[in-house]
Amino acid sequence: MIRVLLVDDQPLIRSGFRALLDLEDDIEVVAEAADGGQGLALAREHLPDVALIDIQMPIVDGIEATRRIVADPALAGVHVVILTNYGMDEYVFDALRAGAAGFLVKDIEPDDLLHAVRVAARGDALLAPSITRKLIDRFVSRPLAPASGAGLAGLTARERESVALVALGLSNDQIAARMVISPMTAKTHINRAMAKLHARDRAQLVVFAYESGLVTPIDHG
Repeated sequence: MIRVLLVDDQPLIRSGFRALLDLEDDIEVVAEAADGGQGLALAREHLPDVALIDIQMPIVDGIEATRRIVADPALAGVHVVILTNYGMDEYVFDALRAGAAGFLVKDIEPDDLLHAVRVAARGDALLAPSITRKLIDRFVSRPLAPASGAGLAGLTARERESVALVALGLSNDQIAARMVISPMTAKTHINRAMAKLHARDRAQLVVFAYESGLVTPIDHG
């Protein structure tokens, strides 16, 4: 059973998501919260597999709630998925940097929401290639933080290559084809890189690849 926590200051949004999720045999909404502070307390109480958190809320917003959840060792098994009204607003990048596993637009199709919850619960990346490309576009349009290659030294050449390809938006199968290895080996390289870099998921690998200078954005404009 996948345990889900809903955190949104709009009761209508919460009730709509709950009605949809509770229809599934393998998903259970264990709690609801109207702000990030309450959401954090309920996460500690219920230890959900997935926390769907609105990015903009009063008192404690979604970014700060995500940051606090990620920083709590007791909540290491909680995968945060950010909810937003827009496909890519100014806060999404900050949420991913804070440790969110990905994000969903609130008007998502029901089947896509259910799939996303199951993907997040497995600990897999919740970034479709199209979303990864939006992240890359965001890096192109904003100044990079000073490059810090400190974490690169601990990666093997193949691990560095796999992280760079993740940052370009390639799937595991595409990475395997590019590196001429099996998909399982590609996944192993990526997982080892994530462990060494203390990255919770693929989204954080994208952030690291650009901020470390491993991949340099090309301005197409």
